[in-house]
Amino acid sequence: MSNEKEALTYAAAGVDIDAGEEVVERIKPLVARTFRKEVMAGLGGFGALFELAGRYKEPVLVSGTDGVGTKLKLAQTLGRHDTIGIDLVAMCVNDVLVQGAEPLFFLDYFATGKLDVATTVSVIGGIAKGCELAGCALIGGETAEMPDMYPPGEYDLAGFNVGAVEKSKLIDGAKIRRGDAIVGIASSGPHSNGYSLVRKICARAGNPFDLDLGGVRLDDALLAPTTIYVKPILKLLGEREIHGMAHVTGGGLVENIIRVVPDDLGIALDSRAWQLPAVFDWLQREGNVPQREMWRTFNCGIGYTLIVAPHEASSTIGALEALGLPAWTIGEVVPARGEDRVQIA
Repeated sequence: MSNEKEALTYAAAGVDIDAGEEVVERIKPLVARTFRKEVMAGLGGFGALFELAGRYKEPVLVSGTDGVGTKLKLAQTLGRHDTIGIDLVAMCVNDVLVQGAEPLFFLDYFATGKLDVATTVSVIGGIAKGCELAGCALIGGETAEMPDMYPPGEYDLAGFNVGAVEKSKLIDGAKIRRGDAIVGIASSGPHSNGYSLVRKICARAGNPFDLDLGGVRLDDALLAPTTIYVKPILKLLGEREIHGMAHVTGGGLVENIIRVVPDDLGIALDSRAWQLPAVFDWLQREGNVPQREMWRTFNCGIGYTLIVAPHEASSTIGALEALGLPAWTIGEVVPARGEDRVQIA
């Protein structure tokens, strides 16, 4: 009786090295389009190189990392993988932008149980597109095939971004004063937050993804990629003084804007200042979601906010709209009222 054991390979264990190499070759031209002059090496090194010398007198590096939550589950359910990478980039670069930083470079992490080349290239192609929209370089990442870690057809994403700002131009909220205006900039939809509730509401309603919401289908509204605000906001920062900024993500309008406001101040928001987009109206109605829960879960149509001197609000809105971003004065900075520093009328 033979005691010889079957020869095992990595492929027999469920990891396809050849598929991984094919992904790398197919994404190289997509990644190359994101490169800036400061990138010192191509894709494939052990570490990515980015030259910072000469750009700043006193550079402050600002870093951020994020994912896209369970919006991934919706994209996978609907088999639409081409824009979820834009969401990933947006969630990171918009956070870095809040402190006035220009996003410089981005790295991604893609993990799955079994590598599907077409899906992987589609996802990373979206990441590359997001980097182009943000003006930052996709200079590295990791594609991990891990058998038994994920159900068939599922994958996970994470992103990491580094930006820089001149120390004297850092925006930290210190200039915010009572009476300052809060300017809200339109979102493209729910962006990448609240999707555990979104999916539950959709399931209760029978997943009517082809439902017409006044000119846009429900699935398109829910998968609309997160707006990347970087280029227009950086242009605006070069032209006028901004006292504070906030990216409206998890925690919605209630928890995000107040994060940049000094502790002795609060904010008063006027929900009548802008119209609730149709997708949020449908979610609230179908889920019977209480108003306060809407404010603390979703962006409700406001994806990014600026805090400016009151006399600057009108011209700031005009400048934003000229840059293609609809905006409204949605509230003001007020004295804090005990522990509840956020008022919404």
